[in-house]
Amino acid sequence: QLQASGGGLVPAGGSLRLSCVASGSTFSRYVMGWFRKAPGKEREFVAQITWTSGTTYYADSVKGRFTISRDNARNTAYLQMNSLKPEDTAVYYCAARSTTVAEYAYWGHGTLVTVSS
Repeated sequence: QLQASGGGLVPAGGSLRLSCVASGSTFSRYVMGWFRKAPGKEREFVAQITWTSGTTYYADSVKGRFTISRDNARNTAYLQMNSLKPEDTAVYYCAARSTTVAEYAYWGHGTLVTVSS
């Protein structure tokens, strides 16, 4: 089970940190990802981190502004979002997949991020 939190209303240029707590399973061999869905748009990939190695990957639209990380002891993944823009407004979801497959099998409920201009 994945539980995302940390969303809110922030002015453009501000920062937020999202958290995703994983429970009920061992995600040590998984990839944790963040996705977002803006109104009227398709869901899009934001960032991912491999739990064991810490290898990260970002969408071009957030590269240099967002940072994904994980805390093994807390079974929690984070998305630090800086220099937020109005176009970052969306519902953000955390997800998990095995390192051996491409499809994310586990999804948490979303958390709303609203960036005001």
